[in-house]
Amino acid sequence: MSEKSLSQSILSVAPSATMAMTQLARDLKAQGRDIIGLSAGESDFDTPAHIGEAAARAIAEGRTRYTAVDGIPELKKAIANKFQSENGLNYSPSEINVSPGGKPVIFNALAVTLNPGDEVIIPAPCWVSYPGMVSLLGAKPVIVPCDVTTGFRLTKEALEAAITPKTKWLMLNSPSNPTGSAYSGDDLAALAETLRRHPDILILCDDIYEHLVYDGFQFATLASVAPDLKDRVLTMNGVSKAYAMTGWRIGYAGGPDWLIKAMAKYMGQTTSNPASISQWAALEALNGPQDFIVEARKAYDARRKDVVKAINSIEGLSCREPEGAFYAFFDCRDVLGGRLSCDTDFTTALLEETGVALVPGSAFYSPGFVRLSYAADPALLDEACRRLNGFCQTL
Repeated sequence: MSEKSLSQSILSVAPSATMAMTQLARDLKAQGRDIIGLSAGESDFDTPAHIGEAAARAIAEGRTRYTAVDGIPELKKAIANKFQSENGLNYSPSEINVSPGGKPVIFNALAVTLNPGDEVIIPAPCWVSYPGMVSLLGAKPVIVPCDVTTGFRLTKEALEAAITPKTKWLMLNSPSNPTGSAYSGDDLAALAETLRRHPDILILCDDIYEHLVYDGFQFATLASVAPDLKDRVLTMNGVSKAYAMTGWRIGYAGGPDWLIKAMAKYMGQTTSNPASISQWAALEALNGPQDFIVEARKAYDARRKDVVKAINSIEGLSCREPEGAFYAFFDCRDVLGGRLSCDTDFTTALLEETGVALVPGSAFYSPGFVRLSYAADPALLDEACRRLNGFCQTL
């Protein structure tokens, strides 16, 4: 047996670049190297204690059995309440999906709607997994480049130009991984004008970084900005980023009843339910004290300002100040050439020579850029920027 036994779909998909770089950094650290890993999209904070205590109570109370395939009723109710109170969106429990992570929410929605040859519009820079998931399902990712002149945001003109009779989905991520750029209500209203002319297109709004916005930026999501489009929007979110719960693996979404039912049907033959203990923990996250979000956002904001300032002080690098998330996405094109021909060469050499692990922009369909996660201890961020500066001086 060999790779000849593997499917063409898995052979055609590249491994996740963020996971690969994060694992490489772990391996080097295990070998005794002095590594500063800033490649993972993961908070450095611990999950709040009251959430862990809720999980412990669930275990003590024997809540360890199978649950409804797409979420316990209590959690679905809490999610519906969250959508209503924070986003002005009315969803019934039958319009709520809970999956084992945010990524499965997206994959399940695509899996039950895409056929071979369908197209999915993905503004880039984009999260590495969007195109991979589309390709695995035999559909075609249509990458639409969005440069720094538009704040890395999709315009209605670029959207219109990308639409074809085969377009099935539009993917919107705000605030964005990897850029931290976010769409205002006006930005979304402009896109809605185009989408109204194409009533067969579904829209997936990935709002996982909703609570991580800065400088008074007002978060907005498409279904609330354009309620007439709500019946073809899947509004996806989760507890991983806002509550430092990446390992708990709980994502959720609100959407039209027909889509939510199909996703549950698909889960019944694949993953089945999310972990029961994680669901009870997520319930506490949504219903319990919310002060952790406020304090974490303050910490991220301070780091954001310091990191962007430090990067922009390095000759040859430039970084736009992001509206949200916890990433700095900087332009390294002015230091390329000679021994470094591309952003992948840049991040590889940076790791080998300084021990700083970042992710090349080409992984996000934006060559010439680099992503740095500032969800790390400020002292480590300062040292990483110092090493980055020293590295660039050698180029």
